[in-house]
Amino acid sequence: MGGETQTRITGSSFPKLATGPVGQKIRSIYKERLDHFTDHGQYESQNLQAAMYEGRASGEEYVKLSVYSPPDLTRPTFKEATSKEFKEAKVGDSFGPSWSTHWFKVKLKVPQHLLHKEQLELHWDANNEGLIWTEEGEPLQGLTGGGERVEWVIPKSFRDGKFHTFYIEMACNRMFGNAPGGDANQPPDPNKYFHLHKADIVAVNREARALFYDFWIIGDSAREFPGDSWESHEAMQIGNAIIDAFIAGHRSQASIVKGREIAKKYIGDVNSPKVYDSDKEHIVYAIGHCHIDTCWLWPWDETKRKIARSWANQCDLMDRYPEHRFTCSQAQQYKWLEQLYPPLYDRVKAKVKQGTFQPVGGSWVEHDTNMPSGESLVRQFLYGQRFFESRFGERCSTFWLPDTFGYSSQLPQLCRLAGMSRFFTQKLSWNNINTFPHTTFNWVSLDGSQVICHMAPSETYTADAHFGDVKRSVSQHKSMDQDNTSLLVFGKGDGGGGPTFEQLEKLRRCRGVSDTVGLLPRVKMGNSVEDFFDRLEKKAIDGTKYVTWYGELYFELHRGTYTTQANNKWNNRKTEILLHDVEYLATLATIKDSSYKYPKKDIDDMWENILLCQFHDCLPGSSIEMCYDDSDKLYAKVFKTGERILKDILAVFGLSRQESGNGSLTAINTLPWRRAEIVKLPEHRSSKDEKYALVHGRPGIVSVDKLSQSSKVVKSSASIKEIKTGVFQLSNDRYKLEVEGGSIVSLIDLSVNREVISKGGKANQLVIFDDKPLYWQAWDVEVYHFESREELPSGTSSIVEHGPHRVSLVTETKISEKSWIKTTISLAASITDQPSYIEMDSEVEWRENMKFLKVEFPVDIVNTEASYETQYGIVRRPTHYNTSWDMAKFEVCCHKWADLSENGYGISILNDSKYGFATCGNLMRLSLLRAPKAPDAHADMGRHHIRYAILPHAGPLDSVTVRAAYNFNHPFQLYPSSSSFLKSASSILSSITLHGSPSLILDAIKRGEDDEDVSRGELPQREGRSVIVRIYESLGGKSRGVLGCTLGVQKCFRTNLLEDDEEQLQGWDVKGESIEIELRPFEVATFRLQLGEGDWLDADLDSCEDEED
Repeated sequence: MGGETQTRITGSSFPKLATGPVGQKIRSIYKERLDHFTDHGQYESQNLQAAMYEGRASGEEYVKLSVYSPPDLTRPTFKEATSKEFKEAKVGDSFGPSWSTHWFKVKLKVPQHLLHKEQLELHWDANNEGLIWTEEGEPLQGLTGGGERVEWVIPKSFRDGKFHTFYIEMACNRMFGNAPGGDANQPPDPNKYFHLHKADIVAVNREARALFYDFWIIGDSAREFPGDSWESHEAMQIGNAIIDAFIAGHRSQASIVKGREIAKKYIGDVNSPKVYDSDKEHIVYAIGHCHIDTCWLWPWDETKRKIARSWANQCDLMDRYPEHRFTCSQAQQYKWLEQLYPPLYDRVKAKVKQGTFQPVGGSWVEHDTNMPSGESLVRQFLYGQRFFESRFGERCSTFWLPDTFGYSSQLPQLCRLAGMSRFFTQKLSWNNINTFPHTTFNWVSLDGSQVICHMAPSETYTADAHFGDVKRSVSQHKSMDQDNTSLLVFGKGDGGGGPTFEQLEKLRRCRGVSDTVGLLPRVKMGNSVEDFFDRLEKKAIDGTKYVTWYGELYFELHRGTYTTQANNKWNNRKTEILLHDVEYLATLATIKDSSYKYPKKDIDDMWENILLCQFHDCLPGSSIEMCYDDSDKLYAKVFKTGERILKDILAVFGLSRQESGNGSLTAINTLPWRRAEIVKLPEHRSSKDEKYALVHGRPGIVSVDKLSQSSKVVKSSASIKEIKTGVFQLSNDRYKLEVEGGSIVSLIDLSVNREVISKGGKANQLVIFDDKPLYWQAWDVEVYHFESREELPSGTSSIVEHGPHRVSLVTETKISEKSWIKTTISLAASITDQPSYIEMDSEVEWRENMKFLKVEFPVDIVNTEASYETQYGIVRRPTHYNTSWDMAKFEVCCHKWADLSENGYGISILNDSKYGFATCGNLMRLSLLRAPKAPDAHADMGRHHIRYAILPHAGPLDSVTVRAAYNFNHPFQLYPSSSSFLKSASSILSSITLHGSPSLILDAIKRGEDDEDVSRGELPQREGRSVIVRIYESLGGKSRGVLGCTLGVQKCFRTNLLEDDEEQLQGWDVKGESIEIELRPFEVATFRLQLGEGDWLDADLDSCEDEED
């Protein structure tokens, strides 16, 4: 300033002259170059792969093999197998066929030149699964094969220059079974053989292996960060610098160490779990998991071995990676481990105590939630939670169901009643029409109960812990307004395996990138699922309002699973009903006769088998044929046990299934309301004049009045006649219907003089569809199958029952050259104050290929919604296709009935073992049979018996339909009886009653789990004896009733599903032997009736008075 002068020094260290041209790195080329540094392509001998191992030894000099191959696909225990004679074996030998087992005795000696290497591994690969055992019989680690999890770290104790013995149990199946070719969902090849192509001792270059994972994540950063970001460019530069250092160092160990130093600039120090110790906020909770399908593409016996292989792996990884936390569900799988692998179970139990192995889920298996009954869902939780509590001292807080095909609307209520307030899944990410809009939300049940639900935004429960999995945990998060955290559930799954050391190494590096460079969401290991949900719950308590979803979580895929494997579904429904009766009758038998002991073990075994068969690939019908061979055996066992128990119980009540001459007959009404039905007499009890009986009465012993042709016991009659050629008219006091070619062309409700069938429509019309989904044959039916609808041609009809108590018309219809259906339409004489319905009973010979058989009912009803029974309630679904969400529900699940009603009138369709249904406009469709060819090539082939009925009703949908469906599924059984026993039996069998609102359903009666005379000792006993009663509200309105019991009740408690006393109800009237109850809409309530100590057996049972509702 002011004009003064200064001397400026102009010198600079920047070179004056250019040394030569320097070009800009072409990003696409340098990024692609990264791939060649670690792949197995043409440069494998020159890249990092060539430096991964420092030495190798194989052959009989170091690895001696002998084998025992059990016969007939048996799976012997360790003790059994190792006691047999072993024959010489070698690398290159072939082993099979599919599902066979081969036990190898391995004698291993570490050669001198490898004794001092840092890490030695056995690399064993026969392209199939295996399990390594110590010489003493302890399972150590599972092997997957096919290049995956083929390594076992050789113990330091083996480095003595001597031979050491251990065993490998080879299973001749891949991780996903034995399907031929590359499609795992095809039926398995029964003659698959496997070659042992590797049994090597390998010295691992641990620095090279570590650099491999450093480079993997750096390469992913270059590829998956935004192309215009500094972080992506820097990753590409760092990666290329590592390659350059490796080349410059001539692939030496020093060049590898230098490469790791370069990598540290981008990922930081990732050599230990300390990488997770920074106090920087993390938003991705990584939890190890191993989803093992309890059956699917392999039989149950193979699942038992998968559990051992997978969980042994995790125990090993926990010892090597202190940050590793592993969660696993399904009490059944823990029980199998306890029974079959005691040493490994003890190891798991120790890890549970340490907090690193974390049981989750609270259910017996990861079950289907669409088709099991309400009581089955209760028992999934009851048996699951009791197992976890008895073995590990804690119940589960989170219901874990990542792979099930849709979620029932009552699950939130049942979860809360079972002590769980959280729910995890991700399956709705598979929807093939609409994208589910939430990640973290409150899921609300029909009764208003809620759970916090989280669906992993990575959209998988088997994440590989890639860079992209961590990134997607935020980029695909749909609930960021309320919470930005997510669970990353990683580990090999479906076929088992669980997390690998590779995945744990990658996650360390992902965390390193987040802390060093940023941009990638910060992941944290070392937490639990409960830690994650604890934080969500705390936020809710502190005021965060999570979005809500009311009602079912309908899965827009796998809709065919409501129908596939019809026999399996029939078994499920029938065994559920059997257990209802067994528990009800056994409970009262223990009270009638103090010498009769409640058959708790048998009941537990029956329930556990049923619950196992409700696994989400078994009951839905999506497993291989071997699984249904297994489930058939289990169901047969359940039926056999149930029949034996019933025989013993009937003896207590003076009844028998055995005929004792021409004495009187009786029946037991095990439902909680009065029933009256016309029942066909057993052939040896019927005559030309007496073929039917009127069975009627309140709960307990009911009357059986034989009906002669001229009997006036039933005041109405049923008639049938052919009114013109091929057209038959069936009628009773309620209905008049016309049948042509097996289809009902007219159905008039005489009580309101109304035609039920739509104009020109044909009810009971059998239709068949081409059924070729996009991929998942057993699972899916696609919306385009409607376009192939074909009516089956009408067959010939003939009268088989002429009345007056029941009329029947049978029609035979040819489906194809190999398949036919014989349908009998029956109408019984109507009974005053009882519903009357038109019943269809079909016998089907089914030999089709990729076809779908349904029966249609076009009805003269208009409504935009139809109603369907679900567990403990009703789901209303659209009958139109206004939106894609409406259209997606073109096939839905129902239980015992579906209903379409308008103001003042409606039609219910009842069934006794079907679950698939659809209502489009006024067309109601019951799904009967499918014929998929994968993964079971013979699914549903053979003979089937199907029952369904049409129940018209004046007025709205109400208890008439609900009760009629129960009755339809609980047909009366007739027993020879002795009058001397009937009075006392009648009194005791009607001792527990429910009166009041007809919407209240008394659904289960059983003994208390921990009663001192019932308990099996798993949990602390409860003094005295008690009866458990479960009631639900079925129609969706607040309802009041009176629960009565004449068995000397001293106290009445409201409990949860686990039978914990939550509240003693002060309103129990000891003199009146009853209590008033009130339930909110669709509420499920459990009561424990504590019986008196001194006089409960001496209760004045003869004073029991039945009352009608």
